[in-house]
Amino acid sequence: MSERTAAVTSATPSAAPAPPPAAARKTRRRPPLSAIIGGVIVLVIVLAALLAPLTAPYGEAELVGGVWDPPSAATWLGTDNIGRDMLTRLIYGGRTTIGIAVVTTAVAFLIGVTLGFIAAAIGGWVDTVMSRGIDILLSIPVLISALMVLSVLGTSIPVLIGTIGILESTRVYFVGRAVARTITVLDYVAVARLRGEGLGWIIVREVLPNALPPLIAEAGLRFCFIFLFIASLSFLGLGVQPPAADWGSMVRENAQAINFGLYAPLFPAGAIAVLTIGVNLVIDWMLTLHSRPSGHALEV
Repeated sequence: MSERTAAVTSATPSAAPAPPPAAARKTRRRPPLSAIIGGVIVLVIVLAALLAPLTAPYGEAELVGGVWDPPSAATWLGTDNIGRDMLTRLIYGGRTTIGIAVVTTAVAFLIGVTLGFIAAAIGGWVDTVMSRGIDILLSIPVLISALMVLSVLGTSIPVLIGTIGILESTRVYFVGRAVARTITVLDYVAVARLRGEGLGWIIVREVLPNALPPLIAEAGLRFCFIFLFIASLSFLGLGVQPPAADWGSMVRENAQAINFGLYAPLFPAGAIAVLTIGVNLVIDWMLTLHSRPSGHALEV
């Protein structure tokens, strides 16, 4: 190396040392503003829904005024199509809609992820038969399947949860299967097989922990889809039935207010949109907690 090159090299400040792993993890785990906003939105809505008897100003079916009264000091968001307080109905409707969506998402993941992991871990004809059976179910539009089942079995909440949970599990199945197939071919899974570990041990101890990041993303997205699906069925009259409050049915009940220049149906529709956005903001941040640059091990 020449003297000039050596001088330039010595005069150039060295690159800043990379932050230690602990500091890097701390930086990654610090939530951005979007995640904080999303978390606040979800927290406020969920707490208001869980504490509905305390946070709602009136009873769920209590008549407090005329039809579609404008907002006032007594009714902050006005009244609905038969004179019930709109804010109260929104709070109670959130408890119903969110509660059903959470339970339905759990059912869909319990079925879909379990079957997907089993198909990927066993492979062979088991994987082929299960996947082709799911393909047959996917060939029928979800909305048509739900309408058929609910028309025959009724629109009770257990039937609603079971129907949507089974239908949505077909989507979760392929996500779980795809993730598990990329994990079951790795060395540590092969070592576990050689040690004589059983199928259940491999799925629970090896596959599931390393599949959590994509499953977390799918859970957030699937919750939003199920949440909107329940609201759609209620809007069509096959979801939660009156007098129980539900955001989808509230849009349907107050839809005619638009003809009179009133905004009553926009409140439940806006609540659906706001909660969906809040959940997605939180899920986007949660994904960054598990992401790693190329060449780093996955942390769960």
